[in-house]
Amino acid sequence: MMAVLMPVTIQAQADSQEDAAELAEILESYESYQADFIQIVVNENGQNFQESRGSLKAKRPGLFYWETSQPHSQFIVSDGSTVELYDPDLEQVTIHNLDDKVQTTPALLLSGEVGDLNETYSVSKRSKGENTREFTLEPRDADSLFVSLRLTFYKGELQEMRMEDSLSQLSVLSFNGIEVNSAIDDTVFTLDYPDEVDVIRDGA
Repeated sequence: MMAVLMPVTIQAQADSQEDAAELAEILESYESYQADFIQIVVNENGQNFQESRGSLKAKRPGLFYWETSQPHSQFIVSDGSTVELYDPDLEQVTIHNLDDKVQTTPALLLSGEVGDLNETYSVSKRSKGENTREFTLEPRDADSLFVSLRLTFYKGELQEMRMEDSLSQLSVLSFNGIEVNSAIDDTVFTLDYPDEVDVIRDGA
């Protein structure tokens, strides 16, 4: 039995490496990416129980901006070394170091290092027609923030992200108004908030 399984396992590993390399090549071609989004969260019973809208901007290396405008305002910004989360309703900013766990946040694939995808994820690809490709990423680390992530590209543009967590909760991000490799000023990736806002840092 072992002799039968080993060639299959080796072939699966080779396929994963090839698919990871292809996905990395696509993502690395994105010097910048910006879009509006609709995010729908579905629970384990298949019920839609949360919807939000906003926009994101990403620029290599390491710059990321996420703004949720509906139903509540929230901002997430990364400068490549830290991540700041600003909640205007709570009048609070939380600052995290961009450690390995934070880097597993799916949207940061658009601005972070992707050359070692195969070390972090098992990657598989499926083609749908000539122009659509789906990549499914399964983290190799059991402590990851999600158990499965699917990226859907149409003609090389990222159109959708589907993330499933360990509680079988599904988050679907659909993008529109997409712009790839258009100019984005670095000042976009700096949060501006009132002096009276509470600032909480890692370890504080």
